[in-house]
Amino acid sequence: MAPDPLGKALRYRWLILWVLAFGYILVYFHRLCPAVVAVDMMHDLQAGGTLLGLLSSAYFYPYAVMQLPAGLLADSWGPRRTITLFFGVAAVGSLLLGLAPSISWAIFGRTLVGLGVSMFFVPTLKVLAEWFRATEFATMTGILMAMGGVGSLSASTPLALLSSWIGWRLSFVAVGLFTLVMSVLIWILVRDRPADLGWPSPAEHRETGSAEIGLVEGMKTVLTCPWFWPLAVWFFFDCAVLYSFSGLWGGPYLMHVYGLTKAESGHILSMVAVGLIVGSPLVSFFSDRIFRARKPVLVLASAIVSGITALLAFRTDALSVLTLSLICLGVGTFAGAIVVIAFTAIKELFPVQMAGTSTGLVNLFPFAGGGIFQPFLGYLLERQGHAAGVFTVAGYRHAFLTLFACGVATLLASLLVKETLITDEGGR
Repeated sequence: MAPDPLGKALRYRWLILWVLAFGYILVYFHRLCPAVVAVDMMHDLQAGGTLLGLLSSAYFYPYAVMQLPAGLLADSWGPRRTITLFFGVAAVGSLLLGLAPSISWAIFGRTLVGLGVSMFFVPTLKVLAEWFRATEFATMTGILMAMGGVGSLSASTPLALLSSWIGWRLSFVAVGLFTLVMSVLIWILVRDRPADLGWPSPAEHRETGSAEIGLVEGMKTVLTCPWFWPLAVWFFFDCAVLYSFSGLWGGPYLMHVYGLTKAESGHILSMVAVGLIVGSPLVSFFSDRIFRARKPVLVLASAIVSGITALLAFRTDALSVLTLSLICLGVGTFAGAIVVIAFTAIKELFPVQMAGTSTGLVNLFPFAGGGIFQPFLGYLLERQGHAAGVFTVAGYRHAFLTLFACGVATLLASLLVKETLITDEGGR
């Protein structure tokens, strides 16, 4: 009996998913790795809080700017070609960061990393939309985010141990080489759509003769949609909390305020990764099966983020190690994993032909939030001065008050989000 082409596509799509998911580990590693080695980098590169914040946030500026081009290239040039080329750029950036003789070269290397990995998420979502059914999309995105949690985990305790062994510089060199290897594997194994291999698509989303939507028309449709903006604002402030704490200042906070070692801080920060890994499929399950809605899950998560940031702001130096671990778990789950639901809501607001444009536009906002608030918190820390070479409790309290304000803004934005999940009865 002849092989079933659809059956081949149904099997091969899992290989594609896992190759891309392992690539996403590196995207999240690069995003969050400064937290554990921040103190080492400050000493080695002779950088203060504001300058270190600028170094870490150099990842976010090109990432944010490139989200619309990411959608365009995914729709025109193809996801596979886009991801492969730009992952190579990220590899060069990581190598340069590890070898940087000065802070300016380190910032340049970090910028190249951000530019390179900026072309991963949106093209990957387009690949998943071509290989998986619409009803499977939230689950597949949840798996992707869970693997991002593995990347977050590798940027905590494993990076702390590796950098203690070979130094932070050689650690980034090693990661750059691994990023290059992944770019080659993606080129060899990933295909944009089943038709590239002569197979029918398992996805049922595209009707024959459905018209493509032009760039200008698509951007106008997205930006003039009133329901786009609450989600955009939500992304901005939610990821300001996520990336400012778990991506940079959480590590120095644990070391400076509580006197923990780099390894001990890495252990606590690894709970962010646990939240991402466990929380990503969990929030998808709660949204799809329990609440059967998107908005209540976003509201609940945002309320918890507000509570977490309140603890950091008002109990800055009075938290137990267990509480600090639970805070990191909560950040990973309710500020990190929850973005699965927000991205799914954006996808459900617009036609699938606009998947690249709508996702690219909204993906400007989380990285703008990280890019703005990381150096701003560094400025607040510097402003309160140093004591014995470390930032003061007062400095961290001011910084976390800012994150508390972001948490409240996230909650307010979530209350304005439109419900997008269509029920079996056809309602909202």
